[in-house]
Amino acid sequence: MKEKVKEILSKQLRVDINDISDDTNIMDDLGADSLDIVEMLQTIECDFGIIIPDEDVQGLRTVGDVADYIEQKA
Repeated sequence: MKEKVKEILSKQLRVDINDISDDTNIMDDLGADSLDIVEMLQTIECDFGIIIPDEDVQGLRTVGDVADYIEQKA
């Protein structure tokens, strides 16, 4: 799951996948802005068939957070 999240972020943010770890903070370390986050979430929702409510987004700060959330919901 974490590898899939890394792939999505790498492609979307044009960052080398090798520069992304489980502990990478999506906004602070990768420079993602709010639009990038929305696009990432839309991709994840589409790819995994889940809905991520707005109130859950605040807790999704690192690659690991996102992967763990998807595993719980999918």
